[in-house]
Amino acid sequence: MNTINTSESSPPSERRLTSILSRFWAWEGSGVLVALVLLIAGLAFATDNFLSAYNVSVVMRQAAFVGLVALGQTLVLLVGGIDLSVGAAAGLSSIIGAIALTQWGIHPYLIIPFTMAFGFFLGAINGVFVAGLRLNPFIVTLATWEIFAGFTLVITKGYPIRPLGEQFQIFGKGEIFGVPFPVVIFLVTAVALIWMLSQTRFGRNIFAVGGNRDAAILAGIRARWIEFVAFGLAGMLSALAGILFASRMDAGQPSVGEGWLMGAITAAILGGTSLRGGQGSIVGTVLGALLLAVLANGTVLLNVSGFWQRVIVGAVVLVAILVDLLRRRG
Repeated sequence: MNTINTSESSPPSERRLTSILSRFWAWEGSGVLVALVLLIAGLAFATDNFLSAYNVSVVMRQAAFVGLVALGQTLVLLVGGIDLSVGAAAGLSSIIGAIALTQWGIHPYLIIPFTMAFGFFLGAINGVFVAGLRLNPFIVTLATWEIFAGFTLVITKGYPIRPLGEQFQIFGKGEIFGVPFPVVIFLVTAVALIWMLSQTRFGRNIFAVGGNRDAAILAGIRARWIEFVAFGLAGMLSALAGILFASRMDAGQPSVGEGWLMGAITAAILGGTSLRGGQGSIVGTVLGALLLAVLANGTVLLNVSGFWQRVIVGAVVLVAILVDLLRRRG
């Protein structure tokens, strides 16, 4: 008895469409992209000024700060770790950068690389304990979170460091062809990380270590070095976000980064990065950061109580996890 192969009997255009949809559904960031498009469409319909140039600029700028932290968090998650200190590292780094600018006489144009180097140092501290001494990353970074936050208060006594000067404000308030400077830095950083993860041996080794650390070591990969650098880069990108925010506010605020940890982890998870390591994408994290920024902006435009925002974000995370689970089983 002959059977009919429906896939072969269907038109070529239908088969191509099915193939495209299958590949899209298999991509880690498919769920967050669909959610982002639907959310933008809904807010554009429900509000009058959501798509205005000013509001789009606000959303993009908001996504840039948390997004930079989320990019670093993604690297740590990819190697199978987690960094709870990123928000505190951003705050301490921005304070050190502000002091270097106002008291140590470092040129404004050198403050950003100086602060990024200090942030890498903070991340490297986590790397030494996690990669070098093989301690639990959750416990280590929970401890360094308190240490970094404590040092911030010790140094500042809880007071902001201001002003930082007009010449330095260009990094937080300036624009390039109408695009806010922090957004440009965020997108350039994302592109650089996409290239690194896909085109370099170091990037491929990150996935290998996160996917199966023991197998990676047997293959000759220096797993401890990969983990160490991942934590260092997470600290560096957190510091970059912190000093850009300080430039935006024209002050080194002790409270900088306090709410960034949850946003960074959420953006990475929404983008399809696995908490078990070895799977995720930078594009997905960028979309996750945009989704959170649009969500926060939408609650303001719709006059939703700020208290509900955390409830909504938590619900979105649960939905994203469920969608990811269904996608993996499918």
